[in-house]
Amino acid sequence: MTSPHLETLTERALDLWQIHGREPPLPGVFLAVAEEPTGPLHGVYQPSLCVVLQGSKVSRVGHRTYRYDAGKCLIASLDVPVRAEITTASKARPYAAMIVNVDPAVVAELLLDHPTTGTGAEITPEALAVHPLSRDLIDPLERLLALAKRPRDIPVVAPMIQREIIWQLLNGPQAGMLCQVGLADSRVARIGKSIAWVRENFNEALSVPHLAMLAGMSPATFHRQFKAATAMTPVQFQKSLRLQEARRLLLSGGVDVAQVGFAIGYESPSQFSREYRRMFGAPPGRDGIQLRNIVAAESHG
Repeated sequence: MTSPHLETLTERALDLWQIHGREPPLPGVFLAVAEEPTGPLHGVYQPSLCVVLQGSKVSRVGHRTYRYDAGKCLIASLDVPVRAEITTASKARPYAAMIVNVDPAVVAELLLDHPTTGTGAEITPEALAVHPLSRDLIDPLERLLALAKRPRDIPVVAPMIQREIIWQLLNGPQAGMLCQVGLADSRVARIGKSIAWVRENFNEALSVPHLAMLAGMSPATFHRQFKAATAMTPVQFQKSLRLQEARRLLLSGGVDVAQVGFAIGYESPSQFSREYRRMFGAPPGRDGIQLRNIVAAESHG
């Protein structure tokens, strides 16, 4: 049974969705609402807290599956490409979630000011983790959403509440993961440097020794730690980013399929088409048309 506190937070989030859609006037805060289950949704999760308020969702990274429903939260410690599905949603009770970005600089500052925070917390190698939403988090989350109706207070008060949210995370079961986000020499932070390079240069040839150098690890250690964090090899990770960018380009329209393949780093059109179909379930040309038709129907609906 949903707690009254979570129900209040859910009502506030749905009210804001009706007014602002996905992006309320709060920096680093996003809302997600769906009135029916969805097929696969592809995207890249950044370091963040995702709280499911109503309904349920499944997120997949590589071979790992994370299931979370109302009253659960997903913590992401790295930028990772994800395939997700909303599994429970209806018009009467839509899926609703709230996402708050986690600023590594704020995590680092809190750890410096309070060096014993998170001591003894279990360190997980995975980039994602699911935990029950603690009652201590519901209050600051609700106060953060309430700020949307007090725009004058947002620049001053929102950063303080977001800092409070991170503080609560650092003192909860998520502490081990969050500590890694803020420590400059942690495994997560070092893998994050290599991921940043891949995201910015996804269309270039990938060199594992170069990525290992960025992370300050031997190639063998880097490969092992990268796969432990993301459930993918560096090559698989880059391929996922490339194909997501291809889909974005196809959605914009007016671009030849072969040109899209070359733009994201594929030299062989047939290889591009084959791997695109494997990931999205349809060849790029057909998928692009379907995506544009869906967007056009929604904009006229």
